[in-house]
Amino acid sequence: MSAIPAFAPGTAPRSAVKVLVADDSAVVRGLVSRWLGEAGHDVVATAPNGRAAVDALARCAPDVVLLDIEMPELDGIQALPLILARQPGVQVVMMSTLTQRNADVSLRCLSLGAVDYIPKPESNRGVTTSDGFRADLLERIRVFGAARARRRPVPAAVEPTASTQPAPAPVSRLSGTVTLRPRPRTMTAPRVLLIGSSTGGPKAVGEVLEKIGAATLRRLPVLIVQHMPPVFTAVFADHLGARVGLPAAEGKADERVQPGRIYVAPGGRHMRLSGTASEPVIRLDDSPPVNFCRPAVDVLFLDAAALYGGATLSVILTGMGSDGTAGSRALVEAGGQLLAQDEATSTVWGMPGSVAKAGLCHAVLPLPEIGPALRTALGGSAA
Repeated sequence: MSAIPAFAPGTAPRSAVKVLVADDSAVVRGLVSRWLGEAGHDVVATAPNGRAAVDALARCAPDVVLLDIEMPELDGIQALPLILARQPGVQVVMMSTLTQRNADVSLRCLSLGAVDYIPKPESNRGVTTSDGFRADLLERIRVFGAARARRRPVPAAVEPTASTQPAPAPVSRLSGTVTLRPRPRTMTAPRVLLIGSSTGGPKAVGEVLEKIGAATLRRLPVLIVQHMPPVFTAVFADHLGARVGLPAAEGKADERVQPGRIYVAPGGRHMRLSGTASEPVIRLDDSPPVNFCRPAVDVLFLDAAALYGGATLSVILTGMGSDGTAGSRALVEAGGQLLAQDEATSTVWGMPGSVAKAGLCHAVLPLPEIGPALRTALGGSAA
């Protein structure tokens, strides 16, 4: 891993992010604070429990709060709504060890307004020695600090007039040059729905599937790659099943893909497809990460392109990086349809931005419009 530049006190770059670190472990608070300082960020407060974190908000106004789930007096899930009520718009990232309970709590926190979670090693020694945890933490601070800065209101220098009043925000905002791909002249009825997502994805995927509706989703299988660690993906599938009202689980090796079921790629393994379009079968493998990810969206999408050809309907939702671009290219070149989430509603416009800027999308839509658009493409009636 490349070295992280250090900055002397008082010389932090203009991009420094103000961070509040809340964790009951003094070792974790100290290590995380040191890493953030070495990366040029400003740790404005630390807190040993949720109550202290809430009380610190008024005096430090952080851009990002790192919030541990398991803390005395007031734990993370209890503190989260108080933090968001006290400082609306602050970016809260949950930290938790890889247990089923913590995975469940982390996903509940996302539905309550947290922007993301970071799996934390179980021991202080693990935190000390984990380059992966450190890298993930610093990347999230960079991304969410920048997002917070973009959304922070700028004080007006003059009284607004009719000529200076801002125009209403557009429903969809695209950055850079984005050219939409023409719809195929002859549309093949979709036989599978594919979804790729990462940061911000759990909440987005649930909303999309709920708006498509169980009645329409019963017609075909849904295969999802959400960048998540083991344990989390199984809990994520349970949450989706409960929300949508369809059977949902991690994909299993040699399992036949059936309509009306939701398959989530298991954390730490690539989910692949083999067989035929009429009898598709799930394969799992432990081959090296693709785009630094395992599971990777590209792996599933490339197999789906080869198996289903133009009978695919796919969507890339919010997430960091560019995973899914190569697979999306194969899908649309085979005649499939591809949608992407727009920048304005994405937690991070990395993955959807990559496919949009590559000219692979038939539509780039705000999150609330994606489910209805997919339902229409699947021949479902309006809700």
